[in-house]
Amino acid sequence: MSRLLLLSSSRAGSTGYLDHARSLFAAFLADHATPVSRVLFIPFAGVGKTFDTYLEQVRPAFAANGIEVESVHQFDDARAAVTDAQAIVVGGGNTFALVKRLYEAELLDVMRERVAAGTPYIGWSAGTNLAGPTLCTTNDMPIVEPPSFNALGLVPFQLNPHFLAGKPQGHNGETREERLTEYLALNPEATVVALREGTALRREGESLELLGELDGVAFTSRGQETLAAGSRLDALLSLR
Repeated sequence: MSRLLLLSSSRAGSTGYLDHARSLFAAFLADHATPVSRVLFIPFAGVGKTFDTYLEQVRPAFAANGIEVESVHQFDDARAAVTDAQAIVVGGGNTFALVKRLYEAELLDVMRERVAAGTPYIGWSAGTNLAGPTLCTTNDMPIVEPPSFNALGLVPFQLNPHFLAGKPQGHNGETREERLTEYLALNPEATVVALREGTALRREGESLELLGELDGVAFTSRGQETLAAGSRLDALLSLR
């Protein structure tokens, strides 16, 4: 049974780094059938900081709940580390860098297998993008070229974290809605779930819930649909 916690962002409003996520992490991991005392962090989306620095930035959000954080970059055998992980955590940053490094480390298949077998998966920002079928609806610049745009496919719909509706005054570029509409014009069979900052999706098998106080948006080639905060979105899991 797949268990996923997919956050739009590492911050909500003016809160500190992962402050809003601590209670979400605690509740999600506490509900697991086997107690989780440590998680495996994958820092590969980090670009402007070292993996060691990124690890130390993330640790307090889990330490508050008595959970240890190890990073995959600390292990000689990264695939074995994923196989043995009690839970997998993928941080934000640049999604293209994340996917390229995962391909280079040959980790995508083993991550997909472990999550399908029930290992909890937590992601935010780029880590949430990774849970979709492809990285095509990320907001990030393609600063590197991965071998493929294919991602983990832990949910059957595309994801767009950090969603912000409308156009700031004086801005003449495309809105997020326009960008996603362009994607759907060339991929009309797809669905994109856009998540505002401070919100998250939680999957428990065939159950999917939108967490947080803000609505989400589902984009298809037929138009847009509001996803009410706190609502069950189980039907989105049947898109395959």
